[in-house]
Amino acid sequence: MNLIAVIIRPHILEEVRGALHSIGVNGLTMTEVKGFERQQGHTELYRGTEYRINFVPKIKLEIAADDSW
Repeated sequence: MNLIAVIIRPHILEEVRGALHSIGVNGLTMTEVKGFERQQGHTELYRGTEYRINFVPKIKLEIAADDSW
């Protein structure tokens, strides 16, 4: 068995899930994570105050695959 782990942006989750399903992947584990790397984060406004958000929301997918896959 191999554990395949990928981190994607949340807005492409359904597209990736559909593509995995089309190649025979029927189960996976999804975790909401936050991270930073090349992305610079963003600012948000809450109750009139601007906040800098350094961590960007992402999705981590884990798939257990047979050695033959």
